[in-house]
Amino acid sequence: MAASELYTKYARVWIPDPEEVWKSAELLKDYKPGDKVLQLRLEEGKDLEYCLDPKTKELPPLRNPDILVGENDLTALSYLHEPAVLHNLKVRFIDSKLIYTYCGIVLVAINPYEQLPIYGEDIINAYSGQNMGDMDPHIFAVAEEAYKQMARDERNQSIIVSGESGAGKTVSAKYAMRYFATVSGSASEANVEEKVLASNPIMESIGNAKTTRNDNSSRFGKYIEIGFDKRYRIIGANMRTYLLEKSRVVFQAEEERNYHIFYQLCASAALPEFKTLRLGNANYFHYTKQGGSPVIDGIDDAKEMVNTRQACTLLGISDSYQMGIFRILAGILHLGNVEFAARDSDSCTIPPKHDPLTIFCDLMGVEYEEMAHWLCHRKLATATETYIKPVSKLHAINARDALAKHIYANLFNWIVDHVNKALHSTVKQHSFIGVLDIYGFETFEINSFEQFCINYANEKLQQQFNMHVFKLEQEEYMKEQIPWTLIDFYDNQPCINLIEAKMGVLDLLDEECKMPKGSDDTWAQKLYNTHLNKCALFEKPRLSNKAFIIKHFADKVEYQCEGFLEKNKDTVYEEQIKVLKSSKKFKLLPELFQDEEKVISPTSATSSGRVPLSRTPVKPAKARPGQTSKEHKKTVGHQFRNSLHLLMETLNATTPHYVRCIKPNDFKFPFTFDEKRAVQQLRACGVLETIRISAAGFPSRWTYQEFFSRYRVLMKQKDVLSDRKQTCKNVLEKLILDKDKYQFGKTKIFFRAGQVAYLEKIRADKLRAACIRIQKTIRGWLMRKKYMRMRKAAITIQRYVRGYQARCYAKFLRRTRAAIIIQKFQRMYVVRKRYQCMRDATIALQALLRGYLVRNKYQMMLREHKSIIIQKHVRGWLARVHYRRTLKAIVYLQCCYRRMMAKRELKKLKIEARSVERYKKLHIGLENKIMQLQRKIDEQNKEYKSLLEKMNNLEITYSTETEKLRSDVERLRMSEEEAKNATNRVLSLQEEIAKLRKELQQTQTEKKTIEEWADKYKHETEQLVSELKEQNTLLKTEKEELNRRIHDQAKEITETMEKKLVEETKQLELDLNDERLRYQNLLNEFSRLEERYDDLKDEMNLMVSIPKPGHKRTDSTHSSNESEYTFSSEITEAEDLPLRMEEPSEKKAPLDMSLFLKLQKRVTELEQEKQSLQDELDRKEEQALRAKAKEEERPPIRGAELEYESLKRQELESENKKLKNELNELQKALTETRSPEVTAPGAPAYRVLLDQLTSVSEELEVRKEEVLILRSQLVSQKEAIQPKNTMTDSTILLEDVQKMKDKGEIAQAYIGLKETNRLLESQLQSQKKSHENELESLRGEIQSLKEENNRQQQLLAQNLQLPPEARIEASLQHEITRLTNENLDLMEQLEKQDKTVRKLKKQLKVFAKKIGELEVGQMENISPGQIIDEPIRPVNIPRKEKDFQGMLEYKKEDEQKLVKNLILELKPRGVAVNLIPGLPAYILFMCVRHADYLNDDQKVRSLLTSTINGIKKVLKKRGDDFETVSFWLSNTCRFLHCLKQYSGEEGFMKHNTPRQNEHCLTNFDLAEYRQVLSDLAIQIYQQLVRVLENILQPMIVSGMLEHETIQGVSGVKPTGLRKRTSSIADEGTYTLDSIIRQLNSFHSVMCQHGMDPELIKQVVKQMFYIIGAVTLNNLLLRKDMCSWSKGMQIRYNVSQLEEWLRDKNLMNSGAKETLEPLIQAAQLLQVKKKTDEDAEAICSMCNALTTAQIVKVLNLYTPVNEFEERVLVSFIRTIQLRLRDRKDSPQLLMDAKHIFPVTFPFNPSSLALETIQIPASLGLGFISRV
Repeated sequence: MAASELYTKYARVWIPDPEEVWKSAELLKDYKPGDKVLQLRLEEGKDLEYCLDPKTKELPPLRNPDILVGENDLTALSYLHEPAVLHNLKVRFIDSKLIYTYCGIVLVAINPYEQLPIYGEDIINAYSGQNMGDMDPHIFAVAEEAYKQMARDERNQSIIVSGESGAGKTVSAKYAMRYFATVSGSASEANVEEKVLASNPIMESIGNAKTTRNDNSSRFGKYIEIGFDKRYRIIGANMRTYLLEKSRVVFQAEEERNYHIFYQLCASAALPEFKTLRLGNANYFHYTKQGGSPVIDGIDDAKEMVNTRQACTLLGISDSYQMGIFRILAGILHLGNVEFAARDSDSCTIPPKHDPLTIFCDLMGVEYEEMAHWLCHRKLATATETYIKPVSKLHAINARDALAKHIYANLFNWIVDHVNKALHSTVKQHSFIGVLDIYGFETFEINSFEQFCINYANEKLQQQFNMHVFKLEQEEYMKEQIPWTLIDFYDNQPCINLIEAKMGVLDLLDEECKMPKGSDDTWAQKLYNTHLNKCALFEKPRLSNKAFIIKHFADKVEYQCEGFLEKNKDTVYEEQIKVLKSSKKFKLLPELFQDEEKVISPTSATSSGRVPLSRTPVKPAKARPGQTSKEHKKTVGHQFRNSLHLLMETLNATTPHYVRCIKPNDFKFPFTFDEKRAVQQLRACGVLETIRISAAGFPSRWTYQEFFSRYRVLMKQKDVLSDRKQTCKNVLEKLILDKDKYQFGKTKIFFRAGQVAYLEKIRADKLRAACIRIQKTIRGWLMRKKYMRMRKAAITIQRYVRGYQARCYAKFLRRTRAAIIIQKFQRMYVVRKRYQCMRDATIALQALLRGYLVRNKYQMMLREHKSIIIQKHVRGWLARVHYRRTLKAIVYLQCCYRRMMAKRELKKLKIEARSVERYKKLHIGLENKIMQLQRKIDEQNKEYKSLLEKMNNLEITYSTETEKLRSDVERLRMSEEEAKNATNRVLSLQEEIAKLRKELQQTQTEKKTIEEWADKYKHETEQLVSELKEQNTLLKTEKEELNRRIHDQAKEITETMEKKLVEETKQLELDLNDERLRYQNLLNEFSRLEERYDDLKDEMNLMVSIPKPGHKRTDSTHSSNESEYTFSSEITEAEDLPLRMEEPSEKKAPLDMSLFLKLQKRVTELEQEKQSLQDELDRKEEQALRAKAKEEERPPIRGAELEYESLKRQELESENKKLKNELNELQKALTETRSPEVTAPGAPAYRVLLDQLTSVSEELEVRKEEVLILRSQLVSQKEAIQPKNTMTDSTILLEDVQKMKDKGEIAQAYIGLKETNRLLESQLQSQKKSHENELESLRGEIQSLKEENNRQQQLLAQNLQLPPEARIEASLQHEITRLTNENLDLMEQLEKQDKTVRKLKKQLKVFAKKIGELEVGQMENISPGQIIDEPIRPVNIPRKEKDFQGMLEYKKEDEQKLVKNLILELKPRGVAVNLIPGLPAYILFMCVRHADYLNDDQKVRSLLTSTINGIKKVLKKRGDDFETVSFWLSNTCRFLHCLKQYSGEEGFMKHNTPRQNEHCLTNFDLAEYRQVLSDLAIQIYQQLVRVLENILQPMIVSGMLEHETIQGVSGVKPTGLRKRTSSIADEGTYTLDSIIRQLNSFHSVMCQHGMDPELIKQVVKQMFYIIGAVTLNNLLLRKDMCSWSKGMQIRYNVSQLEEWLRDKNLMNSGAKETLEPLIQAAQLLQVKKKTDEDAEAICSMCNALTTAQIVKVLNLYTPVNEFEERVLVSFIRTIQLRLRDRKDSPQLLMDAKHIFPVTFPFNPSSLALETIQIPASLGLGFISRV
């Protein structure tokens, strides 16, 4: 592909820049071959002409597409070069705040100079078990990859951390070790991982110091090997150190410090234990004040001293040794203050009683004179003599400093040795992971011996790194079967040869050190003579003769020769060392120098021969005799070279992992990126070399599926084949013509650098063309829409305008017409007005004239009318006067006449009154009335007589009527008297009325006065009332105002109180949940400790008791499955024993004596228990032998028993006959005593009685037949038993016995016969009991019949004595009562019979199963000869069962068998599937009920304890099986509910039936056991959640994030060397359907086990929380998942989960709310992220996400296509500003291990205990129902 195709207009390139290193620019026109200048435009808009190099004509590097910027892996970039790497790191570091980036196999870590929340335990858990490419780059991902490869490949691993001082090497190594400590855990209780981490504070305090570049710079290199056992748990560690910077002890540059430990000592000088050290301020001591910066900002040296001492204590360094270390360190400080006084130029002295030296000698325990003497003198030894020579002041000071450095170096090595001893493990190491924290390439203004050694080490490491990268590239090409050529890469072997080869720099330095008068100048001349102009990598500075330059792989470095020889010799006067060794008061000091004669390197040497799985123990090489003095003079350079060779051997024997730490700036500013410094370090640490090697081959790699998914848009439909590989080949041949630019591997396509960018360009052009076409079409459609709208609008406007004009014309016409009409009316108005005026005037004149005439006429008529009225009245008065006079005269005449006539009539009446005839006339009517009454009386008498004949009661009615009539007559008489009285009363009332009228008049007058007064009073009161009303209204208004205020205040108070109440309620609920969660966590911890205790107990049992080989006999009645929870056989123990006994032999760590004594006591108890069990086993064997010996005697005994049973049956027969006779006699007696009078009314009663007697007799006949059948059955069984038991007489049995060679078969046959005999005996006993019960019932019936007979006779006798009417009535009443009672009795009997029938049917099924099983067992134990003689199976005769009381009885010795069959051996699958949900719980509770019924507290306690322990055993054994845990959680809850429901407490009895209340516990209160069971249920629930989590964990990320549920939405981006998990579903890939199927499985299992619905809801809520938390955590740690399309996928997946909740009716379980953070994160990926309104919407929408999570998602948001836009940094800052007041957790990830506190709401069962049947499949035949 020609350059002209890539360097086209708008292409972006990188050009060099002195400030920013590289700048981005855009081509303004296409590049053509031959052009010398490129027309560019910078990003700030400035145009530029870029001149190409005329010699090379090299074009500037191209810039990657924006879609590739910010990738996790630098090798995913299409253009691999320095500016692309630098820009990608800068974008990730500055914009996305991501400090980790992959570069192939290297992890690039940029120091943020800020604490980031990405190292918590939740992050460790998130990375644990994940593939390296699946998660965002992190130090934990590298650690996980190393740990996984160690376990998978069984090969040791190394993590090599390098970088400049201050780049963060130590922190990275520390986090890697923390990851191993957290993930693996330790193999013992010694907490090795804590000790490994505790070594860091110690090593930092004695090996780290402040430099100008770093406040905590490691001034030594260290390689820590973390050892693991076979189960890959940490068992120990070992540390090697390299090249401690000893010169820092005596000299520090400006703004630097000595080692931290010195300043920590000075800061703690005031402590009482440090008084003897006589320390002071750090500025007092010469060795700590030279840098002028004794304090580090933000660091408290006193607190750091406390941490250091705690770490020493944890690592086993005792307080005495710690004080010894501090004495030596204090002595070094005081030694630095020793001053010398010069006598002359060649000698010096120390002032007498010099305080610093005195303190030093006191602390070291040496003589002052000796030390003062040898500090100023030295001993010279020649071949013949030895003499003492004084030294000059300068030499004395150097010797003092050398002594201080030597003491500190030896103390450092001693501490390292003790740390290694504390970390050493007695257990055999299986593999290890090494963490190398070593200095990076260094170059300063003045570079000395230390920098030379550091850069030499980096050359060796870079060589190893290059070889490893090249090897990986080669392996990748070979694996994909791609032809490859040798890649040219930088080989730094010449530089290494220059340093370490013969006549190299180190060799010449060692040679010069051996010269008596060797100096730095002579050594420099030797270097010039040997290497100058002969080696291209060696140069000489122009202006110096005491320096040399070496071209390292990273840069040229100029080294100053001054001090090389002295530092290489590391000379210390032996006399000074001897003085220190002679110290007797200070034991630690001689220990530091006791190995001086041995060969000691700064590191522990290891054997070069390594095997991949384990490492040989580290041992120092032993010195050979005769070489002591010679080897003692080994130079520092020689020692360092040897240790470096050993390190390289170790690294080459492991799989390396590389971490390159980058320092972003020299000022320690957080998230500030200095491009110049970053490029220097990238070049120095080999990252760019890795890029160059990758770019030289095929850096871009795509799988065929990923390539097809990404570039499907470039293919036509006809190009797409079913074979993806062939499709990709065909397309690539068309797209890229140069076949050298790509290669096809087995699973991947390999592209050379730039090809992916070219493909992206083609894809972008294709998409851009498609977008243009879409835009063209849409714009045309929009313009057409716009034109149509405009046309429609124009037509509308025209219509409205024309309408407006027409309306205006019509308006004009209307106005014209209106004007004419107005004129017409106006003119008419004027004329009419004039006419009206004239008319009105005329009418007025007429009215006046006519009025005058009419008034005159009226006056005349009025005078005439008045005169007529006067005449009328006068004439009327005269007529009335005349009339009155005439009337008065007439009336007087009438009165006179009438008086005369009345007198005459009076005389006649007096005469008539005296005659008799008058009386007769009067009495004629009365006689007629009397006759009529007499006739009526006669009729009534006749009627009365007729009625009297019909019914005697008519007399009574007649008498009552007569009485009534009499009373009426009396009443009439009384009314007459009252009438008389009333007339008298009327007269008196009339008189009273007269009086009252007078009084009324008086009262009326009074009333008038009163009314007047009342009116007056009323008026006054009305005024008063009006005034009061006014006052009342005012008061009312005031009252209403006060009421309103009070109401408002009350409302406010109530609202505040309600708010407070709600808040307090919420707080109490939160506190309750927290307390519940804390309690349940404590329970979880308790269960873990309990399991640990059991494991320790088992281990102690294995250690103490040495088992005997052979088979262990068990009781024959126990199942062989008992071995599942006991030790199965001694063979497996014997196999495991050497492995288990191996560790204690190697490890002899101190034990906790109290724990040891407890375990020892427990071991003795277990031995005693074992002995008792052995005795019991022997006793059982003896019993079995005795039983075998008595087998021959058993048949006659059995025959005697059968004869006895037959006699019993005969006796029962005779008793039945007697009862029948008695019944017959009773029947006869009843028929004889019956009288003819009684037969008519009492016939039904006697008939019923006879029917009952006949039914009883029939029942007796049936019983007789049953007895006969049983007798025949017993006889047949007797005949069948005799040949079975008589083994000596039967030849067939003899043959069978001879065939049974094994004693076990004989024992089984014997057991089978014994079981058969027991079955027959139990049947006979049960039949006997049933017959006895029947006899008792018959006797009771006879007695009741006798009593009924006597009662009937008494009733008959009483009836005969009564009169006829009463007798009839009494007999009817008696008959009704009797029939009612009989009906009730019959109904009760019918109900009982129905119940009995149902019970018998159930029992019949159970017995049929049992009989079938027994027949099978018997058939197996019987020979063919016996089968022929076997009689027909006996008839199963039903017996009447007594009522079941809901209790189960078992024997005390069967308790373990019950627990074994019901708990330990019960499988949820199979047997338990067909059971009633919670059946084991019901059975256990019914057993507890029986124990409570017996008032046996020991039995209750034992059963409950055994049950709880049994459940714990099952869960410990099969705790990873979901069905088992779910089954026992359901049964434990049901058992707990049963204990509550039947506890007798009122709160739990509300929902019980009366029958259930009868089943309540009566004797014991099991509230404490309810609490224990509740705790057990909580533990089982937590175990269930852990099982759920383990099953769901592998599915969640793949199903919820990686799998494309909606195909084609997500795009695929280049993945680089670190492959991500493919989103295309393979056969083994989990999908969302897998998760839903698993959820269905969980739900169906829980429902099948009868788990409480509320508990199911809590489990589902926990499952959904786990799904949401794990998905969100992975989303927050995966940049490739944070895109718009992935947000759509997540929302679709969440909707599917919600649909599942709806299908299962679980929407109210709270599960949906747990997914809210995930839903909001998905919405956050999809919403607009540009404006302030968008920021406000995001802040209000994402209320379930924390601020850290929102910012993290926005930082990680990555466009999959170039049409999407990145989130601007300013927008993220806006979000942070808006959310700064939000108070939420700073934690980034959700706690996926969080378990919600569980509750068990009371759920009573409606199942009646008496109806529960125990299936035979449970094997609980030894339990009997009560």
